[in-house]
Amino acid sequence: MVAGLFSFVINGLLLVSPVYMLQVYDRVLSSGSEATLLALTIVAVGLLGVMAILHLFRARILVRIGARLDQMLSDRLFAAVFDRQLKRPQIQRAQPLNDLNTLRQFITGQGLFAFFDVPWTPMFLIVLYLIHPFLGTIAAIGGLVLLILTVLNEMVTRRRIGRASGEQIAASSFAETSLRNAEALEAMGMLGGVSRRWHDRHRRMLAYQAQASDAAGVLVSLIKFVRVVIQTLMLGGGALLAIQGIISPGFMIAGSIIAGRALAPIEQAVGSWSGFVSARLAFYRIEELLASFPPTPQGMDLPPPVGKVSFESVVAVPPGGTAPTLRGISFEIQPGEVIGVVGPSAAGKSTLARLITGVWQPFSGKVRIDGADLLTWPRARIGPSIGYLPQDIELFDGTIAENIARFGTVDPPRVIEAARNAGVHEMILALPRGYDTQIGDGGSQLSGGQKQRMGLARALFGDPAILVFDEPNSNLDEEGEACLIEAIRRLKDAGRTIVIIAHKPSVLVHVDKVMVMRDGVMVMFGPRADVMARVTRPVLAAVGQPAHQGTG
Repeated sequence: MVAGLFSFVINGLLLVSPVYMLQVYDRVLSSGSEATLLALTIVAVGLLGVMAILHLFRARILVRIGARLDQMLSDRLFAAVFDRQLKRPQIQRAQPLNDLNTLRQFITGQGLFAFFDVPWTPMFLIVLYLIHPFLGTIAAIGGLVLLILTVLNEMVTRRRIGRASGEQIAASSFAETSLRNAEALEAMGMLGGVSRRWHDRHRRMLAYQAQASDAAGVLVSLIKFVRVVIQTLMLGGGALLAIQGIISPGFMIAGSIIAGRALAPIEQAVGSWSGFVSARLAFYRIEELLASFPPTPQGMDLPPPVGKVSFESVVAVPPGGTAPTLRGISFEIQPGEVIGVVGPSAAGKSTLARLITGVWQPFSGKVRIDGADLLTWPRARIGPSIGYLPQDIELFDGTIAENIARFGTVDPPRVIEAARNAGVHEMILALPRGYDTQIGDGGSQLSGGQKQRMGLARALFGDPAILVFDEPNSNLDEEGEACLIEAIRRLKDAGRTIVIIAHKPSVLVHVDKVMVMRDGVMVMFGPRADVMARVTRPVLAAVGQPAHQGTG
């Protein structure tokens, strides 16, 4: 609103130059009065200074509007992107955040000024009609032609720019995925093929951009030509009227300047059209994302869980998939029980872990924590009560202490306690800066075993009531595995509910019950001794035998 008001005043002050020119031609030159010239010049310069100040204020207002928009949307948008990544992991991850940046840059850039100024074009046309209807008609016809060319520019470029944007997003997503797997690409000589795939998409994007730019270039050239022709006709028409004595030479010059001011915003808007289209597409994508992933309703806070977990006829389908990986699973884990989950690959064990932790939502059925549907627990409330050690450990750019503290408040005693319980305190102290060591994006400064042990410390941080370990010893050496088993023993003694998914039976020595899964179905669940007695190889090797005798 304020920016629009400033635009009105600024466009009104654009009349200062033609009025000044009119007065100089018709009054100063005819009278030869230097005092009049000085007074007119002082007034004109003062008004132009006011216009410059308003330009500055308008630009600052738009910058703050862009910052305010970013502040209002960034948290909500990040949450929606995160939610979408959980439910549709195949979609490009961070594009909406780039879209917000595109939208903010357009709002704070020069291109938006043209769209503020175009609505005031009729004001200049009215002034021209007041000078003489003939001049007003020339300018109005020229403005109509420019408007038609602007609409034609939109029709010609919109689809091509949209396709180019889609190809750019696809190419960016493919490149991001490729870079995350750079070591595998290098090791297996896949760079050439991956590079060709990226180049194909990149070339399509360039082709669509070139088509849009070529079409827009023709129209922009036409618009510039029409604008120059109109100004020429305005000058010629004004000269004709001046020869006939209908208007003065001052009005002739002023009319030409006013016509240029009236048509300039249209030309500027066309020049900024690609940025406008990109911002509009970004806005639509953001709007669609926020509508598709509304904020999760925050229910009433529940007491911290004590650790009871129950599944009620749960069917699970991976995000973006169609085939269920769990079918009709029902069981109950009492607080303080330690459960071992075993079975061959693709049995649904990791799906079970994701459901218990709330990473995935069941397709049907209920997952309950302390009797309450897991979906009704506020994530910020239930998250600290769950410790999760996934198969693929993801650490984040920051210090070891920040990663262990889950990027919340770093409470040194609690961080050290979690590290000690995970058996990594001494290992951390041996690093260059101890707990303040920067580990790089993805924990790139650590080995696989170190990352897994750091992940265990992060899972133990805050003494959660429920812990889920998915292949917790896959990257551990003997020392690390011994620390893991000792940590499980301490957690059991402390009455924590633990679910351990494992191929190596050596980590199952402290479990109370064993669940055997196959093809997404729970085929056996009961006390450890009973299940061990009924299970034959190769489903499960005898617990307590060397790890190489397990199913692997």
